[in-house]
Amino acid sequence: QVQLVESGGGLVQPGRSLRLSCAADGIVFNTYTMAWYRQAPGRHRDLVATITRYGEAYYADSVKGRFTISRDNAQNTVYLQMNSLKPEDTAVYYCAAEYGWGWSGADYWGRGTQVTVSS
Repeated sequence: QVQLVESGGGLVQPGRSLRLSCAADGIVFNTYTMAWYRQAPGRHRDLVATITRYGEAYYADSVKGRFTISRDNAQNTVYLQMNSLKPEDTAVYYCAAEYGWGWSGADYWGRGTQVTVSS
């Protein structure tokens, strides 16, 4: 049974930071590329960042320079450090996992965690 469990979401003021965590269970974590997506009301679910098992990272232009994805393979956990948050970052953030080195689509999804950026 595969589970991806996100945590760390909440309400934060613009300009502040949040750190999201995703703990994976039921997969050989270091054989999966991990990713964060987000979905705001009325919008598509957009890819935010990916990270390979070796730590190679990709970022969407909208978050580049503000967000950092990282992983701890020993802890089976992927993180998303979110700095300089903007109201436009408000969304449900989803953790995802795809087997292998690339990214074409998620094999597994977490249930999501709400991030609300508001003054």
